[in-house]
Amino acid sequence: MTSSASRPRVRMTGAQRRQQLLDIGRELFGQRGYEATSIEEIAARADVSKPVVYEHFGGKEGLYAVVVDREMQRLLDRFTSALSAPGHPREMLERAALVLLEYIEDHTDGFRVLTRDAPVTSGVGTFSSLIGEVARKVEHILGREFDSRGYDPRLAELYSQALVGMVALVGQWWLDTRSPDKHEVAAHLVNLAYNGLAHLEPEPNLVDDRELPAAEA
Repeated sequence: MTSSASRPRVRMTGAQRRQQLLDIGRELFGQRGYEATSIEEIAARADVSKPVVYEHFGGKEGLYAVVVDREMQRLLDRFTSALSAPGHPREMLERAALVLLEYIEDHTDGFRVLTRDAPVTSGVGTFSSLIGEVARKVEHILGREFDSRGYDPRLAELYSQALVGMVALVGQWWLDTRSPDKHEVAAHLVNLAYNGLAHLEPEPNLVDDRELPAAEA
């Protein structure tokens, strides 16, 4: 017999089954949204019964909450790593922009989950709360730079919100367009953020592709 009913069910450990359900949940929530995704479909995709999903997560909302938490931590860890590495402020801004664009490219379903509205009754994090956390990390960096350059460090919070918000919104736009290339998008983001409208470079490149002018070193 060659029917699917004749194939033995793949046995998994509890940890493996949980990971499988998380991966399936992320894919379905990302592609269809929370409301349009059902426990029945998640269970069917995993080739398990509905009680197995309830056993691991207590229901659809519990699964959704864990998916969101996992994606938020994954992206926050990337931002933290990029912003913790030493370098010129312009390089740090470039790394932060690329982190988001690369995450969108590598984990599209995860990013879609983060940018969708959570269920009303859910207490899980949101994309805005994640961006706020990233902005707080950027604020500390800007505060040090402002202080060393004679600017009011109290303005670091305002500027960090502006910079991170700009990158986040461009990331949401790029999610569907995927054009231009992520490196070109990052270069233009930094061009605007670092040079301002009055001093835009006609053909910006990332620092990796050229040397910083002496005035920026």
